[in-house]
Amino acid sequence: MMFYRDVASTDRLRQIIDAVREAGRIGVAELAALTGASEMTIRRDLEILADQGVLERYRGGARSLLLRGEGPPFAMRAQEGLEVKRRIAAEVAGLIADGESVVLDSGTTCLEVAHALEHRRLTVMPLSLHAANALSRASQLTLLVPGGQARPGELTLTGPLAQASLAALRFDTAVIGCCGLNATNGLTAYDLDDAAVKRAAIASARRVIAVAEADKLSRTALAFVAPASALHAVVTDRAAPHDETDALATAGVTVRKV
Repeated sequence: MMFYRDVASTDRLRQIIDAVREAGRIGVAELAALTGASEMTIRRDLEILADQGVLERYRGGARSLLLRGEGPPFAMRAQEGLEVKRRIAAEVAGLIADGESVVLDSGTTCLEVAHALEHRRLTVMPLSLHAANALSRASQLTLLVPGGQARPGELTLTGPLAQASLAALRFDTAVIGCCGLNATNGLTAYDLDDAAVKRAAIASARRVIAVAEADKLSRTALAFVAPASALHAVVTDRAAPHDETDALATAGVTVRKV
């Protein structure tokens, strides 16, 4: 899997994804004019995105393979907003006591939580192979790996085996990622299978902590996961809109901005 080297290239790739998805198909020359990059750079970027399954190349341009509502690939998201994700992860780690059992959701922010928990005395079940790999060398930590089908790219574990693994256990804390979160529509995800696993994780835990960057608090995705009242805490960043965080607090959720 290819990761992105710097903020400038990540921003450019995001521009390309948005432009191709909006137009359906677009030429290299148009993308070069849009981004200010050379056509050679655009062709290289298109190869990267084609490898990620975001688009399909054709001579002189590309067409989108992302459906409406789908997000960009994991490799790109993992490099976006790293400072914010690491602040959120550090705050979540501070809320978890040594000796706890934790179910850790999939997603890029939860991957940073995995890194923050790596040297702790905990029992952790990650719901993605990315996080499982990050924790595989942790000497003090007990790593539980659920069953399930690993989705390409995301490496999220979904399906009946993942849900059965969760149903068989009871955790102190669930750390849950999301695609959208607000007091009105609750916690939502893009994918129905992912939403089902998130619901199973929430049902298996005594306490639920949601992690969400600020932009997710003004977003609602397709698949409903749980009402805001199912969450005990939300950890977000300082850019989170006050009206949304105030509404969550009114719903009984502890909101932490970092």
